[in-house]
Amino acid sequence: KVGWYNAVLQPAFHLPYPDDTLAFVVLSTPSMFDKALKPFVNKERFKIIRDPVDQCVSHHLSRVKEKFPDQKVDVIFDYEILPSRKPKFLAQTAAHVAGAAFYYQRKDVKLDPWGKKKIYGVCIHPKYGGWFAIRGLLLFPDIQVPFLEQRAPVDCVSTEEKRIELLEQFNFHWQDGRYRDIIEVKERYSEEQKAYFATPPAERFRLLGLTQ
Repeated sequence: KVGWYNAVLQPAFHLPYPDDTLAFVVLSTPSMFDKALKPFVNKERFKIIRDPVDQCVSHHLSRVKEKFPDQKVDVIFDYEILPSRKPKFLAQTAAHVAGAAFYYQRKDVKLDPWGKKKIYGVCIHPKYGGWFAIRGLLLFPDIQVPFLEQRAPVDCVSTEEKRIELLEQFNFHWQDGRYRDIIEVKERYSEEQKAYFATPPAERFRLLGLTQ
């Protein structure tokens, strides 16, 4: 429910819907690269002008909207920002309140070793660890769900030592991706997919056989 999200954030970040409004957080799993992105690029190669992943996600979520012709469906993508430069929604907070992935933050560590350093939080999925992404929100403004029960996300990094290790790796060594394997995972990105996301965005077109 939108109210779960708004309840944990300052008003500046609230979504402008009644508390009981139904919302879905959309995640992409490791298999998205082969099952969605590559087929999309092959089919739409002459129409891709911005970011292939963003356009692929947009394409699939617009198809979801088409499945509900009698419903108003609002879509917010993870990359969208407001005129104030704030993101339209805080993806990791949304994933946490929806029970999709646990958002580990500095406040989840009792003996904080970082002093005045800025420490960013990170979501970990119980099945995919850090090998997933939060892509967007689907909101159904005309569907109110007052009786929907909130499920807590799975706390899969439960020890103090592991949480410190996770936040250390994510904040100071994120390039090597070790934080993604903080737990035993069922599936991770393929080598091809790792290479794609490690490549600067402007050069990714070449990797996919596209000219910019």
